[in-house]
Amino acid sequence: MAASRRRRTAAVAATLAAVALTAGLTTGCAAVDKALDCVQTADAIADSVTELQQAVDNAANDPTQLDESLDSIDKNLGEIGDKTDNADVDKAVDDLDKAVDNVRTSLKNGDETPDISPVTDAAGELTKVCTP
Repeated sequence: MAASRRRRTAAVAATLAAVALTAGLTTGCAAVDKALDCVQTADAIADSVTELQQAVDNAANDPTQLDESLDSIDKNLGEIGDKTDNADVDKAVDDLDKAVDNVRTSLKNGDETPDISPVTDAAGELTKVCTP
C-alpha cells in the first residue's frame, strides 16, 4: 500500500510539475511573441519615419507623400498599441502619436517643411523600448 501511495504521489507531483512547466513556457512564449510584435511594428514605424523624411525633402514635388507617411505611422501605432501592455512602450507610442499630431498641425497651418525631429526622436525611443 505504501508503494502504491508513493507512486500516486510521484505521479501527481510529476503531473503538477508538467502543468507548471507548460504554463511557464506558454507565458514565456506569449511574452516573446509580444516582444517580436513590438520589434516588427517598431521596425515598420522606422521605415515610415524614413519615408516621412523623404516626403519632407520632396514636399514641393508631391505634398501628398507627407500625409501618406503620417497615415502609415498612425496605422502602425494603432497596431503596436493593441499588442502591448508595457508601460514604457505605451509612453513611447503616446509620445510618437503627439509628435505626428504636431507635424499634421504644422502642415495644416501651411508649413510645407515641418520639423520632424520630434517624430524621429520618438520613433527612436520606441525602437529602444521594443528591443528585447
